[in-house]
Parts: sequence; structure tokens; C-alpha cells
Amino acid sequence: MNPTRRTVLLAAGAAGAAALVPAQPAGAAPRQAAAAPPPYAAYWYPDSLPAGTPGTGITWRSLKSWTAEDDTDLAFNAASVPLAPRFTPTPANATARADQARIQSLVSFGPTSANPSQGSATADHYAFTHWAYVDELVFWGGSSGEGLILAPNAPVVDAAHRHGVPVLGNIFLPPVAYGGQLRWTRDLVQQDTSGHYPLAAQLVRVAAAYGFDGWFVNAETGGGNSALGTAMLGFLTELKALAAARGQRVTWYDAMTVNGAVSWQGALNAQNQAFFQSADDMFVDFRWSVASLASSGQRAEQLGRSRYALWAGVDVEANGSNRSVNWDAIVPRDKPHVVSLGLYRPEWTRNHLPAGGRGPAAFHAADDRFWTGRSGDPSRPDGTDPWRAPAVSVADRSTVTALPFASVFNTGHGLRWYEDGTVTSDTPWNHLGLQDRLPSRQWAVHTTGTRPAVAFDFTDAWHGGSSVLVSGTLDAPAVLDLYATRLPLSDTTVVELTHRTDTGTVTVELAVATADPDTPGTTPPYTYLPLEAGAGGGWRTSVVALGGLSGTVHAVGVRLTATGGPVAWRLGGIAVRDEPRTPAAPTGLRITAAAGGDLRLAWDTRPDDVRHHTLHRVLPDGTRRFLGATCQSAYFVGGLAPQDGERTARFELRAVGELYTASAPAVVTHTW
Repeated sequence: MNPTRRTVLLAAGAAGAAALVPAQPAGAAPRQAAAAPPPYAAYWYPDSLPAGTPGTGITWRSLKSWTAEDDTDLAFNAASVPLAPRFTPTPANATARADQARIQSLVSFGPTSANPSQGSATADHYAFTHWAYVDELVFWGGSSGEGLILAPNAPVVDAAHRHGVPVLGNIFLPPVAYGGQLRWTRDLVQQDTSGHYPLAAQLVRVAAAYGFDGWFVNAETGGGNSALGTAMLGFLTELKALAAARGQRVTWYDAMTVNGAVSWQGALNAQNQAFFQSADDMFVDFRWSVASLASSGQRAEQLGRSRYALWAGVDVEANGSNRSVNWDAIVPRDKPHVVSLGLYRPEWTRNHLPAGGRGPAAFHAADDRFWTGRSGDPSRPDGTDPWRAPAVSVADRSTVTALPFASVFNTGHGLRWYEDGTVTSDTPWNHLGLQDRLPSRQWAVHTTGTRPAVAFDFTDAWHGGSSVLVSGTLDAPAVLDLYATRLPLSDTTVVELTHRTDTGTVTVELAVATADPDTPGTTPPYTYLPLEAGAGGGWRTSVVALGGLSGTVHAVGVRLTATGGPVAWRLGGIAVRDEPRTPAAPTGLRITAAAGGDLRLAWDTRPDDVRHHTLHRVLPDGTRRFLGATCQSAYFVGGLAPQDGERTARFELRAVGELYTASAPAVVTHTW
């Protein structure tokens, strides 16, 4: 990509602790020599390593020499959630289209090196929630001083897969201005004696072992010749064939041309057509014009390919939703979309906030503005908004298709950790792998009166770190769309809502639709089912039987009617189920490495009915303190110390099912 348009991380950032506990306090006994290091996301050079010595916190590795058997962090980094199928309901508004432009998102979730495998002890994180509009996520990063090939860490892949979004690792061969060396390009495309490309096979093995979906190939190191261009084309062709055999994808970036030179075209043309034909998609560089995108779409169709296999790059790293874009060149309102949309660095929504103002609420407000638009409601977009948010042009998708289904509206970060409405850790945290399947329409409200404010709220929660807060005057009944679904109904199907009224008085009804609306942007044909009246201001769980309905649930929401004063009402959880299920306790819990207060734990692979595992420490007074959770079968905790003179620390691991029911604990102890 154009060097003037990017920020490249040339040095490692500071590592965050992977557990949700504070660092070791001042004055604590010194730790033993490190034998239980924290795990980090993996990164490599193709083969040969740079000259000299890596910087602090950086490990130089060769992809060619990687094996799964020798990868000591693989259990922490391998994703566990399969890619979910998804469907497209009737669009939320009249301008969103279901079968045209798609969206690719290129995101740097952290530095190349020292990027924690399983979250860290801060809420300041790009906890993306608008997956419903994204078709492909690229785990962006790489630098000449750290490594060039990045495998996505498990939390990102697990969250994306829950929402049906494939995730690609990144191969970044940097421009010479950023330390790129042509030998690394030659390393990548080297051939063996049989004419095959060994690193193509290695890349496919890595993606399979780590559980992600393929590779984004970005060759930007200049100085090549036609022989190198031919070798790159052969490499890409073999990578695509091997990837397709494993259900993986390959996207090519418009930089290197067929003659081996780097010359960004801003179009699909004769200079890069062969690469496009050897890949699933191509990211078209930012130099595009109205004419070049039009001709690119036509050329793709002449080749027998979809024009929407081209992602027109829009660089939002610097200005985000304040950027001026010629949207009609990509996604015009009044005629078919021209090509698809590639968003480069939309984590601007977090990064542009001041260092002291990156709390979860501020981040989600900016992210909603970016993805939903100025109206804050995808069912009623603001036609005068100069930023054409994705929700205006692209129909949302959903993966809620099977029972049991539950959500506690956990966004994957928070200021505290809650269990059953009680704080069990007051340490800020992030871990995207714990994110729920979230509402695809954030936030569609149907009312004839004043629209209430709706947002994820982090000041209180039923479980995890967040709840949904609805607040306002509610001068008319308001219907909040929660989930588009395809859930089968039976005589025993029930819906459970865990909710609380903080201010005012409000009547709450469950909204259930067994069909989609006929017209985009209209309210689903809901049936409204009353919740039993409750007393007091605490959390309560209301159970509503759906035995009177038949067929398939297409949408679930709530209708709120104020009966006194302004309202603040929060939703902490929803579950749709037939019979309740509780998973079995984990087996094989063990400590695999220990150094002072740093521990690596492992247990047997999780069964299919387990959503994630939670780890608690039992203190000498019997109090259970939440340490962390993961979807993997290994976990790292750091910075622990004896409490109140204890000689042995006790840890409890529980399996948590899709309905958030927890198993009996497995127990392991550690002697100080």
C-alpha cells in the first residue's frame, strides 16, 4: 500500500497480561526464572531472518521451520469456534442490498509482537460488534523488524466465526521504505526440486492448525523482475489450490504486477489480472477512480468472475467516518453496486479517541457512528449523512439458527466481570473470544413517539461485562429489534429474559415474529407476549412459553411501554431453549508450567456443548475470585501471589454451556 497512507509498527508494543488479574504488587516476593511465559499471537518471516538481534519482546521465527508439534503456544492460539453459516433476513432499510457489494475489513487488533493470545487486563480494546455487515476480516499487521506473516489470535477468530465471518492471516512484504527486503519475497516463492512451493503448503498447514480461514497476500517490496513475477504467480496458484482443498481462501492485494514490479494499479487490468484469476478476491488499491472501478467490474464479469470479488479500498485509518468518499463510485444508491468495499483500518473508531477517553462507552459510540450512521438506527438511516455507513448499503446477516441460543450481550470487554449480577472481578478486561452473538441491527427501534437511546452499557451487567440499556421518555410504545433468527419451535420452547428497571416504571412484552416483514425497513410481524409483573429493582428472569406459536421464529425483540416517568431499563440476557442443559465438568485439569505467580494450565479438549471455560481462584476465606475465561483448552494466568499466608492456592475450572449454565468444578492446586 502507498507508504504515505499507512502507519507501520516497527517496534513491539508493551505486552498486556493475559489473565484478568492485576500485575504483581510492589513489594511482592521476586518471581522465579521464567518457565511459564505468557502466550502471544504467532508471527514469522518466510525463511531467512534479519541480520542482528531482535528488539525487546520480539522473537524472530522462520515459517519454513514451523511445526505444530513444536509450537508451545498453539493450544492458546488455536481457534475453537467453527465458521457459522448465516442467512440474510429482509433488509433493515430500503437502501440496503442483500446480494451485491460485500465488505472486507482490514484491522490491526494489536502490535505484531507481544499481542496477547487470550486477552489482557484492560477494557481499551477494539471490541468490534458490527459483524453482520462484514464478509471477510483480515488480521492486519507485520513489520520488517518483527515478522511479516501473522496468524490471527484465537479470540478474534472465535468472535468472527460466531458471526459467520471468515478471518484471514496476513502476509506483508513491506515497501523498501519500511525495511522491506526482496530476499523475503524470494524466500516466500522458493521452489523445491519437484517445482512445488513449500511455503504455500506450510501456510495452509498453519491456517488449518490455528483454525482460521486463509491468507491475504500483500507483496509490496519493489525491485522485482519478470522472473519474480512469474514465481509469485506460480506460488499464488498453488496456494489457492491447496487452500481450496482445505476450505480456505486467498485474497490478493493490488501491488505487485505480472512483471514483478510493484505498481499499484487502482484497478483490475492486464497488469494484475493473472493474480486475480489465481485468488478468490482482490483488494483494489486506493488509487481507484470512478472510471477504473467501472472498468474493473466489467473486466471481472468478462472473466466469468463476480464484480463483487473486487474490494475497492477506502483508507479510514486517519479520519474514519469523517473521511470524504465518492460512495457512488462503489455503492451508488440508484443503480447496482459497482464493486465491493474494502475498509482499511476501521479500528480508527478506537484509535482516534484520546488516551484517557478510550472507555468502552466512548468506543462503541464511535463504532456505531461508523457502521450504522448518524441516525444510530439502521432501520431509519439519515439520508443527509455525508458518511455512507455500511448499514445504509449492505444488508445485515445473522447466524442465530439453532437451539439452544443464548446471549448475555457480552461485547468482549468490560470494566468488571459479573456473574449472576454480582461482581466477581473488578479488573478491567478484554477477550473477544468471550463475545456473544450480538444483535445485527444496533439499534433498530420502531416507535411513533420519541426514540429512546439504546446502547451497550458497562456500568452494570448480569453476566460478563455489559448489558443493553434503553433510556428515554418513551412517550409511545417502543419496539427494540434484538435478533433476526431461524429458530425451530416446539411445544416446549421458551424464551427467558433477564432484565431490570433502574428508573421509572415500564411494561415489558416479548416480541416474537414467525415471518419476515414483506417490506424492507418495516417492523417484523411480531406477536407480543406479556412478561409477568415483578417487584423490586433487582435483576429478574422472566420465562415466556412459545407453545401457542408454530413454525420458525424469524425475529425476537421487546416492546416497552412506560407507565410513569422517564425510563432506564436494561436487558442482561436472553435465552431461547427447549430443555435446559448443563455441561459436564472438565477433565484432565493440570498445571503444565509454573514460575512464581505465573501459571500455564491445560485440560482435555472441550466437548461440543461447551461454550467456554471459566477459571476462579478460591481464597482462604472461601471467596471465589474470577481470574479469566477462554474458549480454548489452555490458559495462562500471571502475577499471582499468596493470600493471607496461604501455602497452597486452589483453582476451579468450570465448563459453561450455550445457555450459560456452569458445570461442577474441576480443581487443581499450586503450592507456593
